[in-house]
Amino acid sequence: MNIYQKALAERKRLHLKRHLPILPEGIDFFSNDYLGLARSSKLEQKIAEEAANFSLTNGATGSRLLSGNSWYAENIEAQVAEYHNSEAALIYPSGYTANLGLISCLATKEVTMVMDELLHASLIDGSRLGKAPKVIFKHNDVDDLAKHLEKIQGEKLVVVESVYSMDGDLCPITEVAQICKDHQAMLIVDEAHAIGVFGKNGEGLVQGAKLEDQVMARIITYGKAPGIHGAAVVGPNWLKDYQANFSRSLIFSTAPSPHQFASIAGFYQILPELEEERQDLKALVKHFIAKREKHQGVWLPSPSHIQSIIVPGNEKVVALAEQLQKVKINALPIRKPSVKEDQERIRICLHSFNTKEEIDLLFEKMEHSISQS
Repeated sequence: MNIYQKALAERKRLHLKRHLPILPEGIDFFSNDYLGLARSSKLEQKIAEEAANFSLTNGATGSRLLSGNSWYAENIEAQVAEYHNSEAALIYPSGYTANLGLISCLATKEVTMVMDELLHASLIDGSRLGKAPKVIFKHNDVDDLAKHLEKIQGEKLVVVESVYSMDGDLCPITEVAQICKDHQAMLIVDEAHAIGVFGKNGEGLVQGAKLEDQVMARIITYGKAPGIHGAAVVGPNWLKDYQANFSRSLIFSTAPSPHQFASIAGFYQILPELEEERQDLKALVKHFIAKREKHQGVWLPSPSHIQSIIVPGNEKVVALAEQLQKVKINALPIRKPSVKEDQERIRICLHSFNTKEEIDLLFEKMEHSISQS
């Protein structure tokens, strides 16, 4: 047994070993398809029309700096920038490559990165690839953020998420933006789990709070509620130019395919028309919270479509997820090291296509499983 196989065996012993799941048919409480767009025939039709109208090639054929750029890509990015009240947008193949490329190229030794302790792994990985010193502030604690910024000399760059993917809570974005302004700190907001869901027309929390001018960059991710793939970094013109010169995941990756750009165009065409889906999701979240407050167990106080019940211990949380799957309820366990030890949880993602009856069934089956454990 080599060292890599030993590492796998150790993960298995600790109930940490991951695998690529194909879940059985059942109620979806686990995917990021919050508005049902991944299964939407309306979006599918818009994408097909967009692709047909422009006679797109099958592949990008190279990176954006070689043969992968086109007038079509530039046109879609201009549309994205306009929708998000920004000067420019730059589209990456995925949310991970966007976060990795943006953060790593900005994390120079002249800048201090100030990061919320619950940031997504892609943002953390980006900071690790950079040379900037890093400061971690307590999750959503604006006073702790201010204390750290007061001590830092020189350039400061604050990184937060608008909706946190594991806890489901919202960043106090107005207060964070004001603190950054008071301390001359640049601000980056990852809007991955807010796009499509929050804002008047699904633009995200930053635009919903009219803070576009106070946020240097936003990451707009398309693999969650938009139901497609890729991500855009929106911000000033100079930031797009800077990434084209220094973002390694952009420079050395094959560009998104023309069809991916067409998918993004199709998404923005229907985004303003999704108010019914947003309201349906909002009503389900309200129903879920009402049920949650009467249910035994330790629940995180999330106001969003991401809800979590703490089930300490990898073995216990996996066992609960398996019990739910036996009754055709798919809600996945989140284990250490994705979360801290004793913070293992069942994360429940709500969707506009879920029903109140499905939520009631979930609570009923969890109540039974927890009482039996």
